[in-house]
Amino acid sequence: MRTRARWLGAVAALGAVVAMVMGPMSPASAESNGGVRVMPLGDSITEGTATPGGYRIGLWQRLASGGYTTDFVGSQFNGPSNLGDHDHEGHPGWRIDQIDANIVNWLNTYQPQTVLLHIGTNDILQNYNVSSAPNRLSTLIDHITSTAPNAEVFVAQLTPLGWGEADAAVNNFNAAIPGIVQSKVNAGENVHLVDMHSALTAADLDDGVHPTAAGYDKMAATWYAALRSVPGSIGTADGTEIVGAHSGRCLEVTGIGTANGTDTQLWDCWGGSNQQWTYTAGKQLTVYGNKCLDAYGKGTTNGTKVVIWDCNGQANQQWNLNADDTITGVQSGLCLDASGWGTSNGTKVTLWTCGSGQANQQWTRR
Repeated sequence: MRTRARWLGAVAALGAVVAMVMGPMSPASAESNGGVRVMPLGDSITEGTATPGGYRIGLWQRLASGGYTTDFVGSQFNGPSNLGDHDHEGHPGWRIDQIDANIVNWLNTYQPQTVLLHIGTNDILQNYNVSSAPNRLSTLIDHITSTAPNAEVFVAQLTPLGWGEADAAVNNFNAAIPGIVQSKVNAGENVHLVDMHSALTAADLDDGVHPTAAGYDKMAATWYAALRSVPGSIGTADGTEIVGAHSGRCLEVTGIGTANGTDTQLWDCWGGSNQQWTYTAGKQLTVYGNKCLDAYGKGTTNGTKVVIWDCNGQANQQWNLNADDTITGVQSGLCLDASGWGTSNGTKVTLWTCGSGQANQQWTRR
């Protein structure tokens, strides 16, 4: 079985080279919806080999559905369209020492408030001084906490490997992690243990190493539960009202209308169903459960009406919730705007070129 381990290690290392030449592992585009900066950190299981995006897909969807506004950060970028933020720091084939050689620069560049660390699989697959791998992990954690002392660091025990000898090595490595984490906690550091090994079985692996799509989703559920257990690690869940900064009034569907094409306006906040908006993993703002905020006629010019329509997944129904409190259309790049700087009940909401900190284009969720 040791021959197989060496062979898989070579494949993993090759994956890193292929990714740099061909794959989606390009410099991150720094997508951001504001909120808490979360760095997914590790190897190909963070990148999502076999299922591009990996656990980040299900985690993003859970965060968005739960009302949390988060910003995945990192130098890498990949995943499908239903992953709302593609940035990450997952490097196929990389070992603990390779992550450690770059971590200070990454932390200083992206300044995450939360780090999700799953690393060590390639140390085992490449048979790289496996007995000292826990010590290398401990040093890496120290470099993270000294560089970003206020960050919440979640350290996962490794997911299983699909054959006995390799998974025995995983179990030996994992057995050291609770003591490592506890030593950091005793030193006053914000470090948290995540039991990722128990979340999956060999049946959840696509190739004996990387999870299937269902396995990655189990990882997502485990990360999400861990994050929610630590106050502040993903901020607080947003409410469902969207309130204009200039007016103090709520974005609502006019007249509690439900027909396609019903426009939107400002009105005193009163908790009605026509003022309850849910931001989805697909970047939609939904109301009534089945209608989406929509740039009418796929318009991309100033003054385009903002209405509701049956959700269809098109770009004119996708919105970015930005760190500067603006809401911009994915298709148009224009801002959600209280028309004419209006603040009174009945002021219509349209699309308009984003200004510099214009209060009639700033919104909060509560």
